[in-house]
Amino acid sequence: MTKVSGKIVGVALIGYGTVGAALARLLMEESELLNKKSGARLVLRYIIDRDPASIAIDDDTVVRGADYHLVINDQQVAIVIELIGGTDDAYGMCQQALKAGKHVVTANKALLAEYGEELLSLARQNNVCVAYEASCGGGIPILRALYSGLIGNRIDAIFAIINGTCNYVLSEMTHNHLSYQEAIAQAQKLGYAESDPTLDVNGTDAAHKLSLITTLAFGINLDWRAIDTSGIDTIDTIDIHYGNLLGYQLKLVAMSMRLPKGIVSSVGVAFLPQNHPLRWVEGSFNAVSVYGHATGHTLFYGKGAGGDPTASAVVADLVGIATGEIPQAFMHFSHWPDRCPTHRPLSTTMLRRRYYLRIMVHDSPGTLARIYAIFGKYSLNIAAVHQEEPPSESAETRLVPVIVTLHRALEKNVNHALAEIEKLSNNYVIIPILDEHNE
Repeated sequence: MTKVSGKIVGVALIGYGTVGAALARLLMEESELLNKKSGARLVLRYIIDRDPASIAIDDDTVVRGADYHLVINDQQVAIVIELIGGTDDAYGMCQQALKAGKHVVTANKALLAEYGEELLSLARQNNVCVAYEASCGGGIPILRALYSGLIGNRIDAIFAIINGTCNYVLSEMTHNHLSYQEAIAQAQKLGYAESDPTLDVNGTDAAHKLSLITTLAFGINLDWRAIDTSGIDTIDTIDIHYGNLLGYQLKLVAMSMRLPKGIVSSVGVAFLPQNHPLRWVEGSFNAVSVYGHATGHTLFYGKGAGGDPTASAVVADLVGIATGEIPQAFMHFSHWPDRCPTHRPLSTTMLRRRYYLRIMVHDSPGTLARIYAIFGKYSLNIAAVHQEEPPSESAETRLVPVIVTLHRALEKNVNHALAEIEKLSNNYVIIPILDEHNE
């Protein structure tokens, strides 16, 4: 392990994008403040980027370059910060840094979801650690809360809005009545969405983050691929409209919950009622609701992305390593991915919750009666039905929407009913309604 001389800690930054530039600025501008608060002096010795000419800093003591191998054998570098993104190059770089006895700080949730167990195990073999607060929720200190602040709790449930792109898009579709395509284009223009937003809008990004959060919260090694995952890319504005009429707001919710037989995890859209604490999270903000058996409900809210908030989380990890806080947690805490048993989440069919259904049917005699009979067959209690009167010329020829909300029901019973409803209409949408979790 690279030794730290006194309280001076040399760091190397790999990746000078939006977050990297914000981090370099923060380290240089707030050096004295960080030293005064923590007693450690973080010294930025290298900035490595594919385009070294883009590195705009006013400090000649910082070495600029394009090859990260410059930092691997430098004994003055104790911590390597990985901000290049992606998985393949980042994986190789982190491997080499850990083998060289250097701590690694990263914001790369995809890397950790894919290779976290291996990298943390490698760090342990070389008496160093991997810190990754910035990977989940931007500037929200959710990971530290789980392994430190809430350590006296058995975590019973987590509900989270942890993808700013999706939350911004759904907010715009809800409040400004934009189409999905219009909202995505606006998010890209403002920098809230990538030029290719696929991993955000299909739920993959949220699943990566949820796997990391769930491991620390529940002590299980959760493969993100095993999470029941869907996104916002198939949402129709008509459902947002009808949901609003019923008093609900649509969100992409990542959830892990303790059931008697295990943990169930999912990522998908859900309607939230007015009293739900996550309903009011708008724009690119993130929030994580944690329910512990001792604390009850705690809510962590803040900017979920962006240069400065993410850089703030990276600095917290740097200070935590420099002061010994994170290495001690890494040594003693049992809920790291490389120390947890592998766990396959329970099926969401075991959940009991309320549901919104939009069924497109022909306005013909007996159709609704047949649908009601199917619900009754599977013990599904209807809470409300909404049907707008179709234009007279469309009667019995045009499909019209029937909106049904169900009382709490077992998801597998709802699925059985839908299999029969498909014989009447295969044009339907089902969205869960999430009430606030009981403390």
